[in-house]
Amino acid sequence: MSIDLSSFGLTEMLRCRRELHRAASQTPTMETCARRICRTLYDLLQTRDGDHACVLVRCYKTHAFGSLPDDLQRFVRRIGNFVEPPAATMKCLTLLATVGEQAQWNTRFSSRNHQAIPLPSPRIVERAPMIARLIQDFGLNLASIINPTPEVVRDLAGKSYGVFHVEDAAGSPAIPAQDDFVDRYGVKSVVGFGGSLASGDLFAVILFSRVTISAEVADRFRALALDVKSLFFPFGEGTVFDRGEGLSRPDLESGIRA
Repeated sequence: MSIDLSSFGLTEMLRCRRELHRAASQTPTMETCARRICRTLYDLLQTRDGDHACVLVRCYKTHAFGSLPDDLQRFVRRIGNFVEPPAATMKCLTLLATVGEQAQWNTRFSSRNHQAIPLPSPRIVERAPMIARLIQDFGLNLASIINPTPEVVRDLAGKSYGVFHVEDAAGSPAIPAQDDFVDRYGVKSVVGFGGSLASGDLFAVILFSRVTISAEVADRFRALALDVKSLFFPFGEGTVFDRGEGLSRPDLESGIRA
């Protein structure tokens, strides 16, 4: 049932959509759903030689700081170096799921820098080039993601679903960790797809690929964004995160600053 990512055509895209729904429907939380989405994409997409095409697959969503689990609030405070306590409404780009070829890339708790990234202002977001580029490539405004007022949420509901694409990851200013990630693991292209949820929050699935992905292939992932949104649709504020997983995993905090 594998799919060659380098020749991801219409037939392959339709198969991928079916597999996502088969694997990730009727899950208890958005986090579990996101984990199954990432696992399905990681296992399904392969090279022509039958290896995993993706080094790493991750799913993020923006989430208000005040409704994050306690462990993620502590994480945000630590990496944000805030002079004043963060506002409860401050958006954080939160890692929901991660699957990859290294053991420490298979649990969100082992990420040293990306478990929840504070987004206090457009100016701060612009300092994180991949996040800023992803939001812009999705056709969204930085300010609307950071402060989704009711008017903004209504406007976002009519937005199309976007694709973030870096065909040549080596040397790209949009992709950080060039030496210890891109070069070390042979990442050739990066594709992200996503959009906005009913809440106005952003969601994105990002593939770090060891095969070159053309613009034509990347654009086919736009359709998958609608599938992910439909899979996320049933989940409200109380069913985003898995329960009983609020402890950090320092024993796994090794490897790259992923």
